[in-house]
Amino acid sequence: MPQPYSYPSDVSDDEWAFCVGYLALVREDAPQRKHDLRAVFDGLRYVTRTGAPWRYLPGDFPPWQAVQQQAERWTAAGVFEAMAHDLRAIVRWLDGRHADPSAAILDSRTLQSTPTSGARAGYDGAKRRKGSKVHAAVDTLGNLLAVVVTPANEGDRDQVGALCERVQAVCGERVEVAFVDQGYTGAPARAAGAAHKIRLEVVKHTEAKRGFVLLPRRWVVERSFGWLARFRRLARDYERLPETLASLHFLAFVALLLRQLAALGVLSP
Repeated sequence: MPQPYSYPSDVSDDEWAFCVGYLALVREDAPQRKHDLRAVFDGLRYVTRTGAPWRYLPGDFPPWQAVQQQAERWTAAGVFEAMAHDLRAIVRWLDGRHADPSAAILDSRTLQSTPTSGARAGYDGAKRRKGSKVHAAVDTLGNLLAVVVTPANEGDRDQVGALCERVQAVCGERVEVAFVDQGYTGAPARAAGAAHKIRLEVVKHTEAKRGFVLLPRRWVVERSFGWLARFRRLARDYERLPETLASLHFLAFVALLLRQLAALGVLSP
């Protein structure tokens, strides 16, 4: 039987009732399960939110090795992407929108490398930073649709095709337009989007930009990156594999969307 834990859980009962169906890759009474699944999920959320190294996971949680290994299984199974997709659909439906968007916003952010991720890092000359670049697509509410992780030296234009392919896969081919900045200009980027039936619309800066300017549509993805900044594990690239880094971005949005549903009264906080 899994070992019980009595500490206060960061996941409410209603949240856990939603999550458990995605996370239970084997039965709760499976002989190989030694730790409570909810405690393992709590441990992973703790690491993602606080940025603590695996070995510094407090003793209130299951052993760090068990939490890390289960996180790798969840990542391989794509459970966080599935959870984020369904939560996003619920939030959109509650807002009176179609479950799948017809528009997206594309952008990227560069994360500083660490000794763990340095072997696959690249140098971003514009940001003057060595690390990884997270290419993201969000809907018009700012909720995550797709993520592609590359070395920081790879350009935004080169990832348009991969992002658009993933966006259409999760949105049922409904997306018609993607709002982008001037880093996505050029015929190759337009062709990559058109190959997946997505038209790129460049939102340009004002001619005489002085100080901060709020750009239409573009501010949405910047706000999403601000939300992700609350999760310290995502402040730098601490992961050995790019797939892990991408998966933790979806886990962060799972936590954000669960809290949003709690604020709307759909789930108990």
